[in-house]
Amino acid sequence: MHKQSATHRVAVLALPPVVAFDLTIATHVFGHEGQGRYTTVVCSPDGGAVPTTTAGLGMTVGAGLEAVRNADTVIVPGFRRGAAPARALDALVAAYERGARVASICTGAFALAQAGLLDGRRATTHWVHAEALAREHPTVTVDANALYVDEGQVLTSAGLAAGLDLCLYLVGRDHGQTAAIERARVMVTPLHRAGGQAQFIPLQPTDAADLTVVTEWANAHLHLPLTVGDLARRGHQSTRTLHRNFRRRFGMSPQAWLTQQRLRAACGLLEDGTVTIDEVARRTGLGTATNLRAHFRRAFAATPTAYRQAFNP
Repeated sequence: MHKQSATHRVAVLALPPVVAFDLTIATHVFGHEGQGRYTTVVCSPDGGAVPTTTAGLGMTVGAGLEAVRNADTVIVPGFRRGAAPARALDALVAAYERGARVASICTGAFALAQAGLLDGRRATTHWVHAEALAREHPTVTVDANALYVDEGQVLTSAGLAAGLDLCLYLVGRDHGQTAAIERARVMVTPLHRAGGQAQFIPLQPTDAADLTVVTEWANAHLHLPLTVGDLARRGHQSTRTLHRNFRRRFGMSPQAWLTQQRLRAACGLLEDGTVTIDEVARRTGLGTATNLRAHFRRAFAATPTAYRQAFNP
């Protein structure tokens, strides 16, 4: 088993043409971490010039696959789908076999699959490409709804911003949720986005319009003890239809969505710093401070107090 160094070495493997946004997510989370916990290097199969999927934008990297051989974590950003270079796949397999953690963002999952690292595992990628990943790699269980999937030594994430969710999750896994909260704060992003990719998949306009009435009303009345029946009546739908539409639109049940919105509102109040924990619980419909703490720990693996301290040092 590979012995991890005191400073965690992260190699971001750019497979040409690389998705520049995906690549910079990893470099910003780990390369600008500021606590000396990580060292980050961008590498490619050959070093030197690397084209991107963005017209007119290229980049030059100074490292080749030796960076993968020395890394504690290897992150593969998205790249234009196709066969990844065999030597890059061999390097990923070698890294995995010596115990390094391997993760992908967006279509980077195709490289992990081509290397055989997703065989028998659950994985995700951008919802646009999920069907192709499942078709090309039938031994992989593709979850098209997940924002990211943790299979231990191998992790995958959906497209673009979901890569940020994954990288912050890795910081939390390495150094605890307080460190992840602090990093999210600097990057002006939520620590965790509840729900999955289903909430971003285009829908028929009638579905979106039907739920807009419900969701806007619910968000304005979170302090009330809302029930699924209340939401159904507001949307002039049966509870069964409401459940079906919420599953299609948000990838979760109406009750789970309500809890997500309450927690999102709670985060905003906690960042204020002047509202008591009891008042946060009351104003978000979570009832008591004890209930708020239980939901917060379940959703974020952190306490409301820890979250507040990260935003009000």
